[in-house]
Amino acid sequence: MTDPADTHAHQDEARVAATAKAFRARSRRVQLLRRVLPVAIIVLAGGTVSWIVLRSVMSDVERKAGTSREIRLDALRFHGQDAAGRSFVIAAKGAVRDPETGRYRLVGPALRLNLGGRKVTTLTADGGTYDEAGKTVTIGPNVRISDGGSDLVLVTPEAVVNTSTGIITGNKGVEGSGPLGTISASSYAIYEQGERVVFSGSEGNKVRGTINPAGSN
Repeated sequence: MTDPADTHAHQDEARVAATAKAFRARSRRVQLLRRVLPVAIIVLAGGTVSWIVLRSVMSDVERKAGTSREIRLDALRFHGQDAAGRSFVIAAKGAVRDPETGRYRLVGPALRLNLGGRKVTTLTADGGTYDEAGKTVTIGPNVRISDGGSDLVLVTPEAVVNTSTGIITGNKGVEGSGPLGTISASSYAIYEQGERVVFSGSEGNKVRGTINPAGSN
């Protein structure tokens, strides 16, 4: 017969061996995770950085692609007529057409509005925007408006020309000088391509002017 004490001893040894085997297996997994996790973190971080860099490169490429679709023109000239059949010319040293809006960014614009005969109103500025669909030309800064009929010269930061009506407006201040004297106002409107000029003031900037008696003769 088998001694019961020996049987219990064998069972205890088996349990101890199984426990030791399980402990060694867990230890190997822990050691493996200690090696793998830092590498995985580095790979994931590197992947994130690489994605950010890739998106930056892609954005730059997309931006350059959008820029390349812009239409650049040198020494451009647009001819047109307003609703009354009066001609106008929009010229510029250069222009860039925005493919999204269809508007032209003007460099050194010069506009000529002609009532017929010798009477021509000219406008020049450092820059501007031509919205062909919206029928407006906005120019500035350093706008200079010369009226060929009265020899009146206006200086203003901005001028907006409605190419459909021919009306020129501005509300950022204006100073004018001519044979009749000088004038300053907060806003202005030029109608009928120079036939009529209306100056308006504001509470802080009223219309002021001086009259030159010699110029009225």
